[in-house]
Amino acid sequence: MTSLSTPPPRTALTWKLVPAALLSASGVLLFGVENDLAGYSLLALSLVTAAAVDRELVRHLALVAAGMVIISLVPLNADLSVPHMTLMGGALALAVLVPWLVSRFIYREKLITFPVHTGHKWPLAAKLYLIVVAALGYLILPVYLIRTGVYQNWPDASEPATFRRLFLGVNTVGIWDELFFICTTFALLRRHFPDWLANILQAVVFSSFLWEIGYRSWGPLLTFPFALMQGYTFKLTKSLTYVVTVHLLFDFVLFLALVHAHNRDWLPIFWY
Repeated sequence: MTSLSTPPPRTALTWKLVPAALLSASGVLLFGVENDLAGYSLLALSLVTAAAVDRELVRHLALVAAGMVIISLVPLNADLSVPHMTLMGGALALAVLVPWLVSRFIYREKLITFPVHTGHKWPLAAKLYLIVVAALGYLILPVYLIRTGVYQNWPDASEPATFRRLFLGVNTVGIWDELFFICTTFALLRRHFPDWLANILQAVVFSSFLWEIGYRSWGPLLTFPFALMQGYTFKLTKSLTYVVTVHLLFDFVLFLALVHAHNRDWLPIFWY
């Protein structure tokens, strides 16, 4: 059983950064560039390098790598057909479950947790932040989606069935982002690196994933800071419930903006 009472020193100036950076870069290749051969090669190099540096690091990077490989095996796009949503949903579920199961029952660790009931009320600042998130989403998302044309990466939701599936898909992926990138990837990297560095490393993979599912053009200028803020918010609140609320609030504005972008007579409430 791994002892969590004496965690290793967390410093940025360490050889551990080499394999961790390689792992993050492999996410760019797998999801951003969509070059599987280069991505898998860099991912394997990350684990080999980690094995030469630190035994615990390679075990933790292997958990993140397992999740990344699982989700890389299915097309990551906004196809709302039932077969694709089922396939992608299964892959996303496994990408979270496999690292958690291995960590909890094989490694005997409790680094990956999903804190829902924290017992703490949200302070006024946290509630005000939700308003800020909604306002930023309203101001930024329609401009980004419509002026760049990237809204076309998501299907038209004018049909009732498609409308429901788009709403379900946007929210499901939003919840999964927090489960994998924040509660799993960020949590494991924090074991070895300062919070700020672990946050940057997870945000690289986070924003690369979002690129593949449709946030193209200057999307990374939006998604990378968002990923950083989600990691920082989780560090402050230690609450999955809160970061999911933030994400789903932002995604609700995204959903409304997508519906409007495809059907300009619907929801004419946006400025762009």
